[in-house]
Amino acid sequence: MPAITRALVTGASAGIGESFARQLAAQGAALVLVARRTDRLDALAARLREGHGIEVETLAADLSTPEGVQATADRLAADPAIDLLVNNAGYAARGRVGQLDAEALDHMLRVNVLALARLSHAAMGAMTPRGHGAVVNVASGTVFMQFPGNAGYGASKNFVMGFTRNMQVEAQGTGIQVQLLIPGVIATDFHAVAGNSLSNFPPERVMQADELVAASLRALEMREPVCIPSLPDIRDWEAYVAAEARVAAGASRDRAADRYGLPR
Repeated sequence: MPAITRALVTGASAGIGESFARQLAAQGAALVLVARRTDRLDALAARLREGHGIEVETLAADLSTPEGVQATADRLAADPAIDLLVNNAGYAARGRVGQLDAEALDHMLRVNVLALARLSHAAMGAMTPRGHGAVVNVASGTVFMQFPGNAGYGASKNFVMGFTRNMQVEAQGTGIQVQLLIPGVIATDFHAVAGNSLSNFPPERVMQADELVAASLRALEMREPVCIPSLPDIRDWEAYVAAEARVAAGASRDRAADRYGLPR
């Protein structure tokens, strides 16, 4: 894609979002950085202005609230120079379905699902008439896994995957790129916030945030719609999509399958 003029990054105060901010700044892009923690946002913005001589705006917004989402959506809609949205804000509230704190689940879904959908809506509405721009939606490798305690978080990231893949179909011919970014285990404080520890993972499974983000930005240049940075062979993803298509073809027929032995 063409050089990025201005990017809006959510969850920009730490981890993957901070890495996106730093790497985009190094490319000369102006930035709008969104997160809850004003002190960390302001400190990052000051470093990036000083280090790269770019324009950096901060927007303190809690994306679990309607007000925070609306303020961010309004900012996207108001600035025709924003040609990249990185929907990175998100976190994991884990626990078994019958034991997970219900309010924690609601709060996570508001950030991971509702905010991402609303900001994608705002970005696509603003970018489509201009005929250019890009959206990166951050999912998770747990979309391919099922294990106790992952129902809420895993499902929220399955929403991101499904929503983004449908966005990609809608974006065809508009000049808008939509990337589905699927990280594995990334060395950030995400895991501590979720009550886990990076020490529980073998080192060979843990990627640095800068490596992930560099791969994502390179995938934008290559116009790859799905970026799974550590996947050795993209044909594995293609086989996944092909298997999905075979299931879809059989999912709606006029009769139940023969294995159920129903009378004909």
